[in-house]
Amino acid sequence: MIIRLLIMGLFFGFSSYSYTQQISYFEGSVIDSITLKPISGVTILGKNVYAVTNDSGYFKIKKSRLSSEVEVSHLGYLPVKFTIDEQQNGLLQIKLKTASTALDEVSVHSKSAKRVAKETATISVSVDEEYLHANRENSLMQTLRKIPGVSTMTIGSGQSKPTIRGLGFNRVSVVQNGIKHEAQQWGNDHGLEIDQYGIEEIRIIKGPASLMYGSDAIAGVVDIQPAKTPAINSFNGEVNILGETNNDLFAVSVGTQGRKQRWFYRARLTYRDYADFKVPTERISYENYIFELNNNNLRNTAGQEANGSFSIGYVGDSFKSETFISNVNAKNGFFANAHGLEVRTSSIDYDKSNRDIDLPFHKVNHIKIVNNSSLDLDTHKLYFDIGYQNNQREEHSEPVPHGFMPKPPNSRERVFTKNTYSLNVKDIFKPNAAHTLSAGLNTEYQNNNIGGWGFLIPAYDRFTAGIFLFDHYEVNDNLHLQGGVRYDAGTLKTNSYYDWYRSPRDNNDGTTSNVFLQRAENRDLDFNSFSGSVGISYINKNTTYKLNIGKSFRMPLAHELASDGVNYHMYRYERGNLDLDPESSYQLDAEVLVESGLFNLSVSPFVNFFDNYIYLNPTSDYVETLQVYEYTQSKVFRTGGELSLGYNFTRAFNVNASAEYVYSRQTSGPKEGFTIPFSPPLIGTLTTNYRFGNFGYLNDLNLTFDMRFAAAQNEIVPPEEITAGYSVFNLSLRSKLDLFYTENSALLRIKLNNIFNSEYYDHTSFYRLIDVPEAGRNLSVSLTLPF
Repeated sequence: MIIRLLIMGLFFGFSSYSYTQQISYFEGSVIDSITLKPISGVTILGKNVYAVTNDSGYFKIKKSRLSSEVEVSHLGYLPVKFTIDEQQNGLLQIKLKTASTALDEVSVHSKSAKRVAKETATISVSVDEEYLHANRENSLMQTLRKIPGVSTMTIGSGQSKPTIRGLGFNRVSVVQNGIKHEAQQWGNDHGLEIDQYGIEEIRIIKGPASLMYGSDAIAGVVDIQPAKTPAINSFNGEVNILGETNNDLFAVSVGTQGRKQRWFYRARLTYRDYADFKVPTERISYENYIFELNNNNLRNTAGQEANGSFSIGYVGDSFKSETFISNVNAKNGFFANAHGLEVRTSSIDYDKSNRDIDLPFHKVNHIKIVNNSSLDLDTHKLYFDIGYQNNQREEHSEPVPHGFMPKPPNSRERVFTKNTYSLNVKDIFKPNAAHTLSAGLNTEYQNNNIGGWGFLIPAYDRFTAGIFLFDHYEVNDNLHLQGGVRYDAGTLKTNSYYDWYRSPRDNNDGTTSNVFLQRAENRDLDFNSFSGSVGISYINKNTTYKLNIGKSFRMPLAHELASDGVNYHMYRYERGNLDLDPESSYQLDAEVLVESGLFNLSVSPFVNFFDNYIYLNPTSDYVETLQVYEYTQSKVFRTGGELSLGYNFTRAFNVNASAEYVYSRQTSGPKEGFTIPFSPPLIGTLTTNYRFGNFGYLNDLNLTFDMRFAAAQNEIVPPEEITAGYSVFNLSLRSKLDLFYTENSALLRIKLNNIFNSEYYDHTSFYRLIDVPEAGRNLSVSLTLPF
C-alpha cells in the first residue's frame, strides 16, 4: 500500500492534495487523430460537468461530479461522446477527427483562441500550420507574403526579411519562443536565420506593438508561437522533402517529438542545397553597364543551409518549462554584379557551375538557447523567458585595392560577432472578474564585435530595459476595453575604430600627412521614452469592431548613429549621425470584421505619424568616387490599410480577394514632399480554391489558383526609380496520401509559381535597385511523411 501511495504521488507530480483527494479526479488528454498533436480549448461537457483542455490538451474532472455520458467538442472537429465508470483509473486519450467542412488557410484569428482574439483591440492575423504547409516558399517571410499588409524584402532565392505596411528592417520585431530574434538584420542583404520547418502557428501584429514587445516593434511583430506540448504517452514525427526547378533546390527536414507523463522532447534537422536561381531576362543593367546572363542564371546566388534544433520540457500541475537549443548555419553567394564593378575584371569564372559559391559570399551561424517557463498560482500566472543568442557573420569578397586602401591580405571583408542576452518576465493576474492585468519587464544586452578589412559599423554594446502595465477590462461579454503604459530606457556605447592603412590628409600649414583615419569614436548615448495605447473591441453577433490608438518608439541603431564606410552591396558610402533622436510613432488602427456561413469581410484602415523618421538620404558629397548617403530624420505621415473578402460559393469552392495600400509623405527634411524608401504600391490578390474530394490514393484533393497584381509605383524618393506594375499567376495542388494505411496521411504539394515566366520587379525587393527582376517560373514538389 505504501508503494502504491508513492507511485501515485509521483504520477500526480507530488500534488499538495491528500491521497483521497487525488483519486477523486479523472484525468485525460485530447489529441488530433491525424497529427496526434494536443488540442487546446476543447470543451468536455456533461451533466454538472464542465472542463476545457489546456495548451497540452490536458483536462481534469472531479469524479464526484462525473455523469455517465460526457461530450467532447471543438470547432473544426467531430464531437465525441464517451462513458466512464466511476471506478476507472488512469489517463484517457481522446482522439478527435477533423470535420469535413473546409478550413481557412489564413484566419484572422486562430481557432483555439478565436474569441479571445476578437476581444483584443490590436489588429492581428494568426497563421496556422495548414497555411504554412500549403504556401511554403524558399524562406519564412516569402511564405507569409500572401497575407494582406505583409510583404518581404527579398535577397536572392533563399533569404528575405519582413515588411509590414511598408516598414521593415529593425522596425519589425521577429519573436520566436518569446525571445526577439537578434542578428544583423539592419543590413539590406541580411536575411533571417530561422528554420521555417516545425513551426505550427505565427501571430502577426500589424501596427505599433512596442507596449508589449519593446523597441523595434514600432511597425509590427512576427511572433512565432511555441509548438503545442505533445500528448501524454505519445511519439510522432515527420519527414519533409522539397524539390524545385528554378534553382535546382533539394531540401529535407526531419522532425520528431515524444512525451511520457511529465517530460517531453522535440528535435529537428534540416538541410537545403540550391543553385543559382533563374530570372526571365538575359541581361541586366547596373551603373550603365550591361551584364549578360548565362542561361538566365543570376550568377553566384547558390547556397547551402544546415539547421538543427532540440528542446526538452517538463509539464507539472502548475509549472511548465521548456528549453530550446537551435543552430542555423548557412552559406550564400551574393549576386556577383551587385558587389561593385570589380567583377568586370575578375578572374573568377562565375558561369563555370551554377552550384558553386564564389566570391562574394557570406557565411552565418546563429546559435539560440531559450527557456520558457510558466507558473500558475491560481489568480496569478507568471511567465519567464530567458534567451542567449550568438550570431557569427562573415562577408567575403575578392581582395582588390580601393582608393587609398592597398590590396587586402584575404577575402574577409567584414566580420560581425554578436552576443545577445534576453530576459522577459510577465505576470498576468485577475484582481476581479472584470479586469485582467499584465505587468512585465523586458531586458536585453547586446555585445557586437567587428573584424575584417572593410569597415561599415563600429563595435558596440547596447542595453535596453522596459517595464509595462496593461489592463483588459471586460465591460460585458461583448464590450472590452484595453489600455497600458510602458517606460523604456537604453544605452548604446560605440567603440573607436581607425583604418588599418594610411590615407593622405592636408594639414593647415599646407603640408600633407599620411594618417590612420578615425572612422568611429568612443561614445556613450542614452535614450528613454514613454509609450502606451488604448483600445476598444465590440462584438455584435457576427461582426467585430475594433479601434486602437498607440504611441511607440525605437532607439537608433549603431549603423544609423556611427556608420562610416563603403557598402559595396549598394555601391555607396554610408555615414551615420550621432545626433539622431529616437523614432516616435503615433498610430490609429481600426478594424471591422464580419463572419458568416457564406462569407467573411475584413476592413483594416490605419493612420500613422512619425515625428522623427530615420532614413538614409543621398547627399551631394563624394568619397573616393562614391556618393555619400547620410542618415537623417524627417516627419512622415502615413495612411492606408487592408481589405479582405472571402466567399464560399459551395462547400467545395471558395474565392478570396484582398487589397492593401500604403500612402507615405515626408512633411519635413531634405526630401519634403516625397514618400519614404521601399514604399509598396497598391497590391491586390485573388485566390480561388476547389476541393475535389477523394480520388484513389489522393484524399482531400485541393486545387488553388491565385493571382497577384501590383500597380506601378510612381511615388518614389530619389534616387529610387519608378517601378512598373505587374501581374503574376500561380497554381498549386495539394492532397493527403494514404500510403501506409495508417491514421497519419502523407501530404503532397505541387506548386507552379510565375506560370507565364513573367519579367516583373517588386518595389520592396533589394535586387530591384540593381535592375534584377524577380525569379522566373518555378515548379516545386514537396512531400510530408508523418510517422
